[in-house]
Amino acid sequence: MTGREKIEAAMSSEGTKEFPAVVCYTGIFIRDHWDALTDCPWWYQFSPDLDRQLEWRMDVIEKTGQDWFGLPAFMSHQEREDVRLDVRPDGVYRMSAGAGGEEKLERPRVAGWAPPSTVQSIHPARPATTPNEIDRLIPAPVRRSREEFLAAGRTDLAARLLEKHGRTHYPTSSVASPLWHCYSVWGFEKMMTLVATRPDLVEYACQRNLAHCLQQLCEAAWLGVQGIWIEECLTDMIAPDAFARLNIPYVRRIVEEIRALGMHSIYYYCGDPAKKWDLILSIGADAISLEESKKGWRIDIEEVASRAQGRCAALGNIDAIDVLERGTDDQLRAEMRRQIIAGRRNGNRFILSLGSPPTPGTPVERVRRYCDLARELQQ
Repeated sequence: MTGREKIEAAMSSEGTKEFPAVVCYTGIFIRDHWDALTDCPWWYQFSPDLDRQLEWRMDVIEKTGQDWFGLPAFMSHQEREDVRLDVRPDGVYRMSAGAGGEEKLERPRVAGWAPPSTVQSIHPARPATTPNEIDRLIPAPVRRSREEFLAAGRTDLAARLLEKHGRTHYPTSSVASPLWHCYSVWGFEKMMTLVATRPDLVEYACQRNLAHCLQQLCEAAWLGVQGIWIEECLTDMIAPDAFARLNIPYVRRIVEEIRALGMHSIYYYCGDPAKKWDLILSIGADAISLEESKKGWRIDIEEVASRAQGRCAALGNIDAIDVLERGTDDQLRAEMRRQIIAGRRNGNRFILSLGSPPTPGTPVERVRRYCDLARELQQ
């Protein structure tokens, strides 16, 4: 079976005898390991040149050996004509013919840290307190038809990637849950306060965010995406009744739309699922993914399989630090074997995965070893 066939089978009700192996948040892994993944200059990832974009992405797919890959929308024809990159001794600049300006590009930082003097969290000076203010912060999405999307050239890169790897690798994209996306509006403290004191306002923001999610899903389907990663963060810190009101209806709507568009949904619940297991499973996603045990709580893959009971696929949650980065080869092998056994108990609906992205200290060769081991252990 190809990697794509393995993932599609894992998502099916029959399951698969050959479990695929993937790495979650490949974009983070690429950011932290660029020089080990490709010989292309770092600024290729910002290039309007289709061949350059294809070159580094092909390197990553070949180097990691995992069974899925991200399928991105690309710049429109107009944007490609307008933008060029100028490589100078003091840096790389993005030049815009239309705007007539230039911008010095910064290489993405390993681990994503901003400079020490920069505040990491979002703290809006004037948090939105009315629906009208939310409307300004979350405007209605730009509606595009499929014909407009294709004619603009947005699918050009995706088409090239699918031509090269679409038959063997499973193409993916992602969306944030509407509630998690509220963090960008209010920041952590204000968002959590409003969940408790103004759930009506949070609901309104979720409705606005949902509209954007649904447009993203349409565009993902036009690209040729098969699996949508639904990211959920911070909501393990709210009460189950708030989670049921402010999150479940919107994520269910996303899952329904994904299915209607002929794609699969993977719901990644970040945090402790205690007291929310039934709610998480009630969403009806084709697969669920959870973090590894850490931060004072425990998520055992055997419990995940026991609770899922074959109703959906489960992604593994191999420890990205203590097992993948710091563990011996024997420890990695033993944990992968344990997770495979748990996957069999879930009706063979299972995908080997990590609970978190590979760390900056994890060599690319170690990630490749994990992917190769997945195939060796099932022969």
